[in-house]
Amino acid sequence: MRRRPVGRWRRTALAVLIASAVAVPVAGAARPRTPAPAPATPVPPTAATLDAIYAAHRAGAGEAARTAAAHGDRRRAAADRALADPSRQLLAFDGRGPGRVTEVLGDLARADRVAVLVPGSDTGLDTYGRFRAAAVALHERLTLPRPRLRSSGGTPMAPAGTRTAVVAWLGYETPGTIGTAVATTDRAERAAPGLRSLVADLRTVTGQRSRISLLCHSYGSVVCARAAAGLDVDDIVLVGSPGTGADTAADLRTRARIWAARGAGDWVEHVPHLSAELLGTTVGFGTDPVSPDFGARVFAAGDGGHSDYFAPGSTSLANLTRIVLGETEAVTHE
Repeated sequence: MRRRPVGRWRRTALAVLIASAVAVPVAGAARPRTPAPAPATPVPPTAATLDAIYAAHRAGAGEAARTAAAHGDRRRAAADRALADPSRQLLAFDGRGPGRVTEVLGDLARADRVAVLVPGSDTGLDTYGRFRAAAVALHERLTLPRPRLRSSGGTPMAPAGTRTAVVAWLGYETPGTIGTAVATTDRAERAAPGLRSLVADLRTVTGQRSRISLLCHSYGSVVCARAAAGLDVDDIVLVGSPGTGADTAADLRTRARIWAARGAGDWVEHVPHLSAELLGTTVGFGTDPVSPDFGARVFAAGDGGHSDYFAPGSTSLANLTRIVLGETEAVTHE
């Protein structure tokens, strides 16, 4: 039967409400854009060129810090200056606008387990520290011996001889938490090619021996879903996801295992799980990834809220680590 117009309008109106459901719990504010130099263009990444690439992008971050300071933007200057530190391993850096950076924790050239973190809304260079903290917590959980564990809690989980790396990928302009962009797939569509390119680069560096996992938070799960088709990764993990824009995990058309989790205290549970076409764009993200209808492997995330999936000592961090290591039988469920 043909749907009545009132049904279509009701569906559209409910989908528009997703903007408020996703945006209201976190306040964000627009800020003037500080100028920055164009990013460095080093050689393509290989195991042999990583050190040169890291150095080139650190230099770019240093130049961006000086430019920001000259324009009186102390906050951006401090963020850029931190990225220019000799200890940082930057696979990419662009200080223009809200900024983009891809940072490596660990020895990527020798890694046989690689985790890529994909952030959600309201993440840029000014807020990069909190996103990086998630990557650091995972890296510590994977690698550091007990006396050096600063924040992750418990013992390292990677077996002896397993080499790991964590990649914090702020490779797209995330939507703000206030505004309609956070309720559409548009930013994710534009971000997906960059994520595919990153995975291709990682395969060039590490070869087919490595296991690559995408850990996708909030709106980042929409980005991962848009990049998923045919992507050469082993696991795609959706945490705190408002939906992916797909009806089922099978619709992502990937060989990767699809995982999903939501903490008991995560407000994203209350986001309406539907989608509709509105003025040429898709509003809303469809099926709840932790529902049986979606068909993901749902794992335990504990009682945490929307920003707690990588919290030190948490159930979710322990399970994320097991997934990265390929220890799927050890993953716990609700």
